[in-house]
Amino acid sequence: MRKTLAILAAALAAAATAAQADQKLLIGSTSSSSSHYGYFVAVSQVINQKVKGITTSVVETGATLDNLRRMDRKQVDLGLVTTNVMHNAYHGSGAFAGKPLNAKLLWVYAIAPQNVVVRADAKVDSLAALAGKRLNPGIKGSATEKTSEAVFKLLGIAPDYMRGSTAEAVAAVKDNRIVGYVKSGAGLALDASSREIATFTPIAILGLTAAQRQALEKAMPELSIVDVPAVESLKIPAYTTWGFGVAAAAGPDMSEDTAYRIVKAVMEDKEIQANAFAEVKGADLVQMTLKYATTPLHPGAVKYFRERGADVPARLIAK
Repeated sequence: MRKTLAILAAALAAAATAAQADQKLLIGSTSSSSSHYGYFVAVSQVINQKVKGITTSVVETGATLDNLRRMDRKQVDLGLVTTNVMHNAYHGSGAFAGKPLNAKLLWVYAIAPQNVVVRADAKVDSLAALAGKRLNPGIKGSATEKTSEAVFKLLGIAPDYMRGSTAEAVAAVKDNRIVGYVKSGAGLALDASSREIATFTPIAILGLTAAQRQALEKAMPELSIVDVPAVESLKIPAYTTWGFGVAAAAGPDMSEDTAYRIVKAVMEDKEIQANAFAEVKGADLVQMTLKYATTPLHPGAVKYFRERGADVPARLIAK
């Protein structure tokens, strides 16, 4: 009898191990032409190399909205999100009005400040001074465009919007047909298109006033307020703007143990991610997550962060 029970116990243990070894996860990313796609390929490599019993594959998708909807349909298990859209999904607002999703953040790996870049000779020295001025609010159809319009509306500022692609906006700024454009930064650095304009004509970046910052914090909690350091090479002083984090989130079915082991592997990797996505090099992803997350973290992520000695704020604990 004891021998039979021992054999049965061994068989059950083997079955459990096999089940764990067979765990295959799909990671939703974005367009394969994006550097963020490369980042999630690196994340997949980290998981496959360092998380026993889990194998992952990266799927090209339509980015945040698509990934969240795929998580809800159980077509992907984790993937790229931006914290502002994640906030809407979790709370059932915006594009997810009345249909909240139970996805949870795992970590934030980059911050995307929304830079209001203008020609220095336009003599526009504040966001309020953009009223009636020709401005590109972001790539047509992008999250930047939609967010910029919402921010300006909240602040009572009505620019004369010029729609178009980044290339069209850059050309229009160079030709002095518009005063400027709104463009996501590359982390806390200016992106390549903004630096391209700066080689042609001096630029300035318009920041939030203290009152504008307070208004955004109160009315648009899905956004992060970002303090950007000075750009010495372009003689641009430090400024404050709005933005959002770029993050990884998990679908509602991911267990605490799986999330914990994935987050642990990603947080403790120092090379693979940095080689694929320069903004991650030297970054403290734990502190970045705690600073820029706008919705609750997955319990597995909370467990790891606390093990690291981090003080996870109450706003990031699921109720």
